[in-house]
Amino acid sequence: MIDDLMVDSQHDELFTQHTEDKRSVAPKVLAAICALVITALVLAGYALLRKRHAQSSPGLVAAGNEIPVEPRKPSQALITVDEALLQKGNTILGGTVKNTSAEKLEGLAVELELKRRQDGGAETQLVTLEPAQLGPEQEGRYSLQLKAQDYSSARLVALKAGSNLSVPYTTAPGQKRPPERIASKTITIAKPAAKRGEFLNSPDNPARVP
Repeated sequence: MIDDLMVDSQHDELFTQHTEDKRSVAPKVLAAICALVITALVLAGYALLRKRHAQSSPGLVAAGNEIPVEPRKPSQALITVDEALLQKGNTILGGTVKNTSAEKLEGLAVELELKRRQDGGAETQLVTLEPAQLGPEQEGRYSLQLKAQDYSSARLVALKAGSNLSVPYTTAPGQKRPPERIASKTITIAKPAAKRGEFLNSPDNPARVP
């Protein structure tokens, strides 16, 4: 009887121990399954976001496929920009254009962007070159007169030739604004006549003696 109890108690302990081992393994398996599920969800979400980004940005190129860059055209003209002159309430803009290419350029005009004072808006204006046709190494001049009260600034934006064809160019500073002349005035101060018994040259009334 005692032996049976000992065997039964041993069986109970073995059963209990085996059950505890199963219980300790189950959470680990469950955690591993959860980790796999979360990893799969993250990868699926990343793939979905990448697909949406690619659809919303059709201009982007896949890795390894580069967009060929168009080579920059060589300059065909040199434009100098003079400092603006103020004359009788008007602003005078001007400069020169030199043909630095080996070809003849025709119908030349510079395009200026003018900023209005009233509303801050911008407008463009073509200023024809004089002469409008330039052979190689020839030079022409442009000039524009504006009311100073109407426009606050101007900048060069393009050089046009013929039927609105843009000509590549480079720029350089032109003539500087001449310094303003200040008219000199001669002021004559009349000295009071000396009173009787008073010297003209005294500490109180100094005077230069020739």
